[in-house]
Amino acid sequence: MSHLEAIIGASVSIGHKLKLRRKVRSLSLKDVAERSGLSIGLVSQIERGISTPSLRSLTQICTALDMPIRWLFEGPDEGSEGDGIVVRAMNRRHLDLGSKGMVKELLSPDEILGIQMMRIIIQPGGASGPTPYRNPSGAKCGVVVSGEFGLEVDGREYRLSAGDSFAFEAVSLHRFWCEGKSACEVIWVVSPAVY
Repeated sequence: MSHLEAIIGASVSIGHKLKLRRKVRSLSLKDVAERSGLSIGLVSQIERGISTPSLRSLTQICTALDMPIRWLFEGPDEGSEGDGIVVRAMNRRHLDLGSKGMVKELLSPDEILGIQMMRIIIQPGGASGPTPYRNPSGAKCGVVVSGEFGLEVDGREYRLSAGDSFAFEAVSLHRFWCEGKSACEVIWVVSPAVY
């Protein structure tokens, strides 16, 4: 593969990831252009792999999409399936929410927008935030793998242990946290995808 082919291939891959993220966030090209301060034409060209974006442009678009820029460069290694069905453990995207005492690993492929599965590790004292939040639509469910997990849904609090599961409509006010003195691990599923 020539150097030029490698650059073009990288641009198409980055553009594809940006377009998927835009769809997950339910944003139009115009929305992203306005939020990023770039033209609609440039955003469209970057998504289609026609234009090779500068680091500044990528940063502006990722900020508009509420997306860590490193996600553009994480992905399947050479020889992996890369067909939107399997996510190998070593290829998971990670989101470290350090200030919240939480790390999320995305377990489902980016190409599936209707549902998303995550592995969440919450450190003692870690939480989704001090106040409940809601999503505009969809549902959430999960299972506690280890530790003690606190969950509040519409003002009612629950304490869950390893093996316990939950499900609720995403429009319900909710928040969650690590309940115990050691980290808890939760497999969390949300529909539609949010990351």
